[in-house]
Amino acid sequence: MPGSGWIRSAFLLVNATLGAGLLNFPMAYHQAGGVLTAMTVQSICVAVMVLTVFIMGYCATVKGSNTYQDVVLSLCGPKAQLACAVCILLHCFVFCISFLIIIGDQWELFFFKVAQDIYCTTHPIYMRRAFIISVTAVVLILPLCFTKRIDFLIYTSIAGVISSLYLAMLVTTKYFLPHDTPDTITTEPRSWVDIFLVLPNVCLGYDCHIEIIAIYSCMAKRNMREFSKTVTLALIVCIVFYTLTAALGYLQFGDDIANDILLSFKPTAEVMVAVVLVAVKVCTSYPIICYCGKTAFETVWRMFWKMSPEDMLYSEKTRRVITTLVWFTLTLISSVFVPNIGVAIQILGGLSAFCVFVFPGLCLLKLMQSRTETVEKQAMKHHILTGTAVVLVIVGVFLLGQISVQVIVKNIQGETTDSSRFTCS
Repeated sequence: MPGSGWIRSAFLLVNATLGAGLLNFPMAYHQAGGVLTAMTVQSICVAVMVLTVFIMGYCATVKGSNTYQDVVLSLCGPKAQLACAVCILLHCFVFCISFLIIIGDQWELFFFKVAQDIYCTTHPIYMRRAFIISVTAVVLILPLCFTKRIDFLIYTSIAGVISSLYLAMLVTTKYFLPHDTPDTITTEPRSWVDIFLVLPNVCLGYDCHIEIIAIYSCMAKRNMREFSKTVTLALIVCIVFYTLTAALGYLQFGDDIANDILLSFKPTAEVMVAVVLVAVKVCTSYPIICYCGKTAFETVWRMFWKMSPEDMLYSEKTRRVITTLVWFTLTLISSVFVPNIGVAIQILGGLSAFCVFVFPGLCLLKLMQSRTETVEKQAMKHHILTGTAVVLVIVGVFLLGQISVQVIVKNIQGETTDSSRFTCS
């Protein structure tokens, strides 16, 4: 099967990267202390994350690896690969749950708009959250999850990118049209600790490290030039979409912003279009994350049972079908019990910190240790890169601890289901 070009690969990467964080980013700006603070932290983090993307891409090129966890194996050994695979497995699992939660949120808005009396009075079973998430997921998402190659999803990803573009345009347009002025808008963090509250969203929103290696393995031309063009185009699109949606969305609603920004808008016709398109976007993004999660499971399964490549290939189709069905069922059941995407994103942020900072730092450190530099100029470069690797690992561990504390505190305080200001309740 011929590989994909860099532009089509960029569409696939954008669709994978623009996930649940797009809807939750305005809330993150509020929690972090306003637009200026959040954008400053976001800019610094994105700059570092771009560095780690290219570290993993370079390592994949040097070692000829096809998945993120294989890059870790080639440089850090099997134990690190196992830890990496487990981390990716959990990351992708919670990510898929967040997608299904979004489907429930969008259906709530849709039913309120088109059948408010029925929805608010009798609340029939076909309008209940668990039922409608299940039907949507089984009909529209599950059939796309059985694919053997990730580049099969390129064409559906184009629809996902268009959906994200519409959402960003909707938020931008409504900001410049007459709208109610919010009562309060946070302009500075209440405490210096609050600046870290945007980090889970940033880590999640720009975490394309896992997907890009899988996408890179399917490109027609595997070299750093093609890789760089794909990553650059994809991240520029993501930065524009995230920043417009987050900044202008928060400034429209201020401190009354919901975890899902669409729940803050009055359900007009154009908002309903966005609701439908977000559902489309979720349906095209879930299979990409599911694919990466299944590759991580394959790694854990192979190591646990000590299977040879021949054994893995022999039972690949059966295992792929069973794994997909189990994965889908577990994420579907879990999505019913998680109250809102804010909770899922906090958990995802901590796992993303490891994939974004720790493992790229370890790979760079091992790569530097495997090289002996004798020329003074090269030795200086070697020391700088080694120091950078150490800093990345320290930052990743710090972020994991800090985000984990946030999740624990929020769970102790209690989280309630997010709902629109315009629903029956």
